[in-house]
Amino acid sequence: MANQEVNLRNINVTRYVTPLREGGSMPAIVEGDDDFLYVLKFRGAGQGTNALIAELIGGELARKLGFRVPELVFANLDRAFGRTEPDEEIQDLLKFSEGLNLALHYLSGAITYDPVVNDLDELEASKIVWLDSFLMNMDRTAKNTNMLIWHKELWLIDHGASLYFHHSWNNWEQQAEKPFKLIKDHVLLKKAGKIEEADKLFTQIITPELIDNIVDIIPGDWLKDAPFANLEEHKNAYRAFLKNRVKHSSVIVNEVKDARQTLI
Repeated sequence: MANQEVNLRNINVTRYVTPLREGGSMPAIVEGDDDFLYVLKFRGAGQGTNALIAELIGGELARKLGFRVPELVFANLDRAFGRTEPDEEIQDLLKFSEGLNLALHYLSGAITYDPVVNDLDELEASKIVWLDSFLMNMDRTAKNTNMLIWHKELWLIDHGASLYFHHSWNNWEQQAEKPFKLIKDHVLLKKAGKIEEADKLFTQIITPELIDNIVDIIPGDWLKDAPFANLEEHKNAYRAFLKNRVKHSSVIVNEVKDARQTLI
C-alpha cells in the first residue's frame, strides 16, 4: 500500500510575474519565498474556494494513485500586492484573494498533451479516465486536455472543475452513486479499454484513511460558505461522498464501457 500521508508546504508569494489569461479563472505565474515559480490559483476567482478544494482533492488523490502532478502548496498572498498592480481587473482579483490560496509548481517549458502526437498505453489512459469519472472532472476534453508533457513524461494539471456538485450541494449523497455522463467527452475515452483493471487497482489504493487524510488538510476558511452547521460537518460531507464513490465504482466502470461502445 502506498504511503497515505498527505502534507502540503506553505509558501509566501513574493512576486507576481504574469497572468495566464487563457485560464477562465485567470491564474498567474508567481514567485514564492523559496525562489520557485508557481501557478497560483486565486481564492477570489469566479468559483471561489470551491475550485481550490477540488484542485486540492483531485491533485493529491491523483498523486497517491501514482500520476505525476506538479507539487501543490498553500500560498499566502499579502494584501500589499493589490495596491501596486496597474491592471484594474487583476488588482481586484489580488484584493479578493488576500490570505491562503493554492499554487502548483510551474513546469517551465512543458507542452500541452496532444493525443495525435503523444502516444499513451491503454492502461494508463484507462487510469486517467477512471480518475476523472470518479472525481466528476468535466475538464479533460480534446479542446482542453489539462495534461502536459514535461521532460518527456505525462503530467496531470487542473482539477478545479471536479466535484461540481459542491457548488450547490443539492442531492450530493445521490450524486456519489450516479454515473458521470460527461465522461463521453473525455479526450482519452477511446483508449480506455482497461477500465476494469484500473478500477481494481485504484479501489484498493483509495482507502477511507487516504480520503480522511486528504480532506483533513482542507483549510477551514475555504469552507465557510457552505450550507453546513460547522466546518467538521462540511468536511464529513466530502469524506462521505468520496468513500461512497469508491463503494459504487462499478457505476464508473459501466458508464465508461457504455460510452466507449457509443464512441467506437
